[in-house]
Amino acid sequence: MSNDRLSLQTWKEQNDMMLLQLTMHVRSNLTDLQRNIIVALITVDVHARDIVDEMRAESVLTVYDFNWQKQLRYYWDNEAEGNEGAVMIKQIQAVLNYGKEYMGACSRLVITPLTDRCWITISGALHIKLGANPAGPAGTGKTESTKDLAKAIATLCIVFNCSDQVNY
Repeated sequence: MSNDRLSLQTWKEQNDMMLLQLTMHVRSNLTDLQRNIIVALITVDVHARDIVDEMRAESVLTVYDFNWQKQLRYYWDNEAEGNEGAVMIKQIQAVLNYGKEYMGACSRLVITPLTDRCWITISGALHIKLGANPAGPAGTGKTESTKDLAKAIATLCIVFNCSDQVNY
């Protein structure tokens, strides 16, 4: 990015073109499975477009900028898993292994800035081998945000709601 100040603009235009193609494709005659896959791709790509717009507005020029570091990023590490290589996920200082949990063609959450902050906290906790317990009023998306992060890092997530009716 430091060599080409228009690289984010170029990527935004390419991303817009891909979104337009997906939008045209989703309007065609598709099976339910195909439609679910494309809708999930559109949801993720819209978030990627918003990230690029934010980075353009903030004049991000290097990979060391916080606005880049705070994003959930995927890297191939040739040295991981006995030199066979593996996908590593990074966010701020957290480094996580890609879980390889097959999720199927499932829907994705629309990611907001609040979702991003929740993910930063959870990924940081997972990095230091702790759990996370998002807190807040009912119906604000804590469970859905956690489940969608699990999808993003391909890790099994089991939701168990406790109540006064549950006993040992």
